[in-house]
This record gives sequence, structure tokens and C-alpha cells, in this order.
Amino acid sequence: MSGSPNALRRVLANPFAAIVIVALAWWIAVPLFKIEPRFLPPISVVFADGMSVWRDLAAGLWRTLLETVLGFLAGAILGIAFGVGFAYLRFLERAFFPIFVALQTVPVIAFGAIVVIWFGNTIMAKVVIALYLAFFPVAVNTLRGLETTDPQRIALMKSFGASGLQLFLKLALPTALPSIMIGLKLGISLSLAGAIVGEWFGDTVGLGVMLLQSLYFEQIPRVWVLIVACGALGTVLYGFLALIERRFVWWRPD
Repeated sequence: MSGSPNALRRVLANPFAAIVIVALAWWIAVPLFKIEPRFLPPISVVFADGMSVWRDLAAGLWRTLLETVLGFLAGAILGIAFGVGFAYLRFLERAFFPIFVALQTVPVIAFGAIVVIWFGNTIMAKVVIALYLAFFPVAVNTLRGLETTDPQRIALMKSFGASGLQLFLKLALPTALPSIMIGLKLGISLSLAGAIVGEWFGDTVGLGVMLLQSLYFEQIPRVWVLIVACGALGTVLYGFLALIERRFVWWRPD
């Protein structure tokens, strides 16, 4: 009897099982509770609509994926660099950290409009918007991770003649990596949101473009297709980073 709850928990812990459960609940709930299509169309209608535009959907997924990954990589590199700089050069933190905090209060729509004015309706504009959203959580988590380095371990390594670079590579960075991974997982989700919002300012391909068009023409099933597509893309990207974390950053700081 005790094995049954454990087996059930293992099944429910599987993300694919959760997807199947949600799909079944959607399939059953719409006719059972007579939900109006304008609130939630039947899953069969959403699936059929998605299949009717699968070529455009595939092209949009690829374009949005490219913008998201490029923006995330640039934001991650800059975020880690600034986080390290803030940790070791305190005057940089005092000078620039408040500015970065203030920038995060600027609505992405307003920032996106400025970026489009600068770069035009190009892929670069979408990448910059994705970078803007990914940068801050990576920088903050890098800084906080480096600040958790044990001073006693630093003193011990210094007593054995460790250089500053050795202290960083062998102690500070490994200590900070779990925190950095948290920032990266937050950053990849925000990068996707930034890429989609960036496409609203004018483009011909992308999930954001299709979403805006479906909202304009009130194509409710198409809206749900794109919600599912965006959620699936975000889940895959987040899961990829979670897999890297589980494989290479399995430890936790004391």
C-alpha cells in the first residue's frame, strides 16, 4: 500500500504527466461546465487551429527562439561581468547599482519604443529588449552569490599562498554558481517575454506578431494556440538550464 502513494508522487512529479493532466482537465471541463468559447475554447478546436497554421507557427517559434537566446546570452555575459565587478569593486556598485535598479522600474513598453527608434524594426532591437530584461537578475544573483563566500575559507587559502585569481576560480565562483544559475533561469524567462514584447513594435514573423494579429482579429482559438506555444518554448528553455544545473552545478553553498 505504501508503494502506491510513492508511485503516484513520482508520476505527478513528471512534467509530461502534468501536461497530460492539464490537457485532460481542459478537454473535460469545457463541455462539462459549458464554458463559452470566448473564455476557453475546446482543446480540439485549439489543436485544429494550430495545425492549420503550423508553418507560420514553426517560423514564429524559430524567430522568437533566436531573439530570446541571443538576448539571453548577451544579458547573461553582461550580468555576470557586472556582478563580479560589483563584488570586487565596491565603488562600481555604489555608482551603478542604483541606476540599474531605477532602469528596472521603466516599463518594458516604454524602453522597447526607445530601442526600436534606435535600431529600427530589426532583430537587433528584439535582442536588446531581451538583454535588458535578462541582465538585472543575473547581475544581482552573481553579486549575492559572491558575497556568500566564507571569509574563513578565503583566509585559509590565502595562508597557503593562493592568488586572487585562484581564490576567485576555486572558491568564490563555485560558491556563487548555484545563485548564478537561479539568475540565469529567471533571465531566460524574462528574455522570452522581452522578445515577444519587442515583436509587438513591428515585425513580420514571430510569436509576438502572431499574438498581436490574433488579438486584433479576435481569433480566440489562435490566442490560445500562441499561449500554449509561448508556454512550451519557455518551459523548454527553462528546463534546458535546469538540466545543466542538475548536471554541472549540483552542490549548494554551506
